[in-house]
Amino acid sequence: MNLLGFASTMDLVAWRGFVFTVFILHFVFACQLLLLQPLVSALDGKPGNAAELFERVSQSVKVKHYSEALDDLNAAIEADPTLSEAYWHRASILRQLCRYEGSEKNYKKFLEMKPGNSAAEKELSQLLQAQSALETATTLFDSGDFTKSLEYIDKVVLVFSPACSRAKLLKVKLLLAAKDYSGAISQTGYILKEDENNLEALLLRGRAYYYLADHDVASRHFQKGLRLDPEHSELKKAYFGLKNLLKKTKSAEDNINKGKLRLAVEDYKAALALDPNHLAHNVHLHVGLCNVLVKLGRGKDAVSSCTEALNIDEEIIEALVQRGEAKLLIEDWEGAVADLKSAAEKSPQDTNIRETLMKAERSLKLSQRKDWYKILGVSKTASISEIKRAYKKLALQWHPDKNVDNREEAEAKFREVAAAYEVLGDEEKRTRFDRGEDIEDMGMGPGGGGFNPFGGGGHQYTFHFEGGFPGGGFGGFQF
Repeated sequence: MNLLGFASTMDLVAWRGFVFTVFILHFVFACQLLLLQPLVSALDGKPGNAAELFERVSQSVKVKHYSEALDDLNAAIEADPTLSEAYWHRASILRQLCRYEGSEKNYKKFLEMKPGNSAAEKELSQLLQAQSALETATTLFDSGDFTKSLEYIDKVVLVFSPACSRAKLLKVKLLLAAKDYSGAISQTGYILKEDENNLEALLLRGRAYYYLADHDVASRHFQKGLRLDPEHSELKKAYFGLKNLLKKTKSAEDNINKGKLRLAVEDYKAALALDPNHLAHNVHLHVGLCNVLVKLGRGKDAVSSCTEALNIDEEIIEALVQRGEAKLLIEDWEGAVADLKSAAEKSPQDTNIRETLMKAERSLKLSQRKDWYKILGVSKTASISEIKRAYKKLALQWHPDKNVDNREEAEAKFREVAAAYEVLGDEEKRTRFDRGEDIEDMGMGPGGGGFNPFGGGGHQYTFHFEGGFPGGGFGGFQF
């Protein structure tokens, strides 16, 4: 009985297996009939079904499902190697994808079947033009002729091969080289819409955001690419280069806040050295460095840093102000006034700029007045007796009667010496001069309508020196 039961169970299992196998075979057969019906019909000479195939291919191309279109055409050709139009359609799709070698073979295969077809011959000619243009554009890009390379890509390659990924990526590289970062972002957006995991498009789009100083977005693109391929060398270089730049920049800012200005200078210089082409970020590094250098009193270096910033963007008000401050440090009064006046015009409401401008204008005016101490050859701490001795010595040296051969020069020098003594020999005038007041504007000194030993109008001026000139003689003289 046990044996009979076991046999019965085995028969049931075998029967179920047989039924399941038959079901699977029928299912596969039904799928083949459904999926390959157009191709079988084409083989049977039913042009209506072939037309449906090509319509489906056309629809796939319209929505840029090129792989699906090629799969349909490959299956059709495999089912019927004599289906000439399938070769033509496949050649056209391969041309659009700039798979030129395969495209050319398919055009030639079609022309073997349909010799003299003008439309196919024209497309084959376009293929060869696009192929040649892409090679030329690549060569021009490598040689640095970006403008001409872009013309070949736009006017030839992408006209005949609009789905050419290689050409699209080359165009993005050309836009980056031309500093058209917005254009590069737009172009890579189209590429990533079709293939969101395109590593090169992620890299190039990240670089475009990087050069716009949109570092957060750039970093996200680099990170997405590295998640797809952690060992991608260019993505790693871009991502870690950005991290290092931001680290150096932050270190500089932190050191300023801590009062460690010299360390901040080193950090700024290190950050600038990382990528000299990153102008959108470097302009702020240059301004920051200029600011620190002004605080350290390094006027010449500060002028250089702020000039670098203004070479990148001449409208940066802070750079103009800082350069004006730096020029005050190196006593370039006119340059300081020019920079600060320009900054004040760009920001007329800024009272700090106006105050600094007034300071520079005052310094310029003081620099243009005569230095009476220098004229008499004495220090600013000279006593009144030292000033008198210097005056007597110079008055004797430039007395016109002793300089007959160069009387005009002597008179001018003597006039200057006398004017210097008029200011420095008078304690009140000297004090006002030392405070920075413009003595000449008060009607004193040459040109002010005051003291002039050789003035016109018939006036006579008499100079007497206590004790006479050294060595006697010329105790007093008149003009």
